[in-house]
Amino acid sequence: MRIVNWALGLACALSALPAAAVVGGREGGPAEASTVMVLNARGGVCSGVVIAPKALLTAAHCAAGGSELRVHWRDGAEPVLLVPAAVVLHPEFNANAVSNRRRSVDLALVRLSEPLPARFSPAALEAGAAPRAGSPVTLAGYGVSREREARTTGTYRSAALEGIEPYGPGRILLWAADPAGRGKAPGAGACQGDSGGPMFDGPAVVAISSWSTGPAGRECGLLSQGVLVAPQRGWIDTILGQWGQNARWAAPR
Repeated sequence: MRIVNWALGLACALSALPAAAVVGGREGGPAEASTVMVLNARGGVCSGVVIAPKALLTAAHCAAGGSELRVHWRDGAEPVLLVPAAVVLHPEFNANAVSNRRRSVDLALVRLSEPLPARFSPAALEAGAAPRAGSPVTLAGYGVSREREARTTGTYRSAALEGIEPYGPGRILLWAADPAGRGKAPGAGACQGDSGGPMFDGPAVVAISSWSTGPAGRECGLLSQGVLVAPQRGWIDTILGQWGQNARWAAPR
């Protein structure tokens, strides 16, 4: 698919979008200058976190299946679509992990063909322990603000959540929920399009969003799940080193 087709389709799709993303969230939030959209040729929308001038972290399920990807942002009113130079899925990613109830590290690294503009700054990654249950967690991304309404995709929003247990087998996951929205009514949290976006414990990215669920048969608004980045530091640093890039790791608190 030629990039001009992506650009024309995206311009039409986003031109009438309301300012919205992350169910129950608010516009803006931490690391907006470190977050982009990741699009695929199947029409999928995800978020991605800038961790080096030419590298992003996103969710592996956003990049799996061999579909063409484009990294997207806006330069004023004009959409920019950058073709990745390489995509590497985590070796422990399992595309059927949810249905099979198996362990999966849902992370992918994306190498860019050129450095991002100066308006973007790499986010710091948390190198320490996972947040304790009850600790504040901020989730952000470019996903929908209303479940199953794709037209609400496209604006960076964030939501204040709190970490909960369990963390899953091997403690590779972070679960978070809206402290005011638990129960039958939907609360704030990740939704379609927020996969690959940041989850913060303080100023640093502690996890990458990967999955969500909701009450009463909904897909969003109850629990938000992310893959902790600290346990994957070896893999992240190894791949980035092969690309001549370096992540910025925050000192453990």
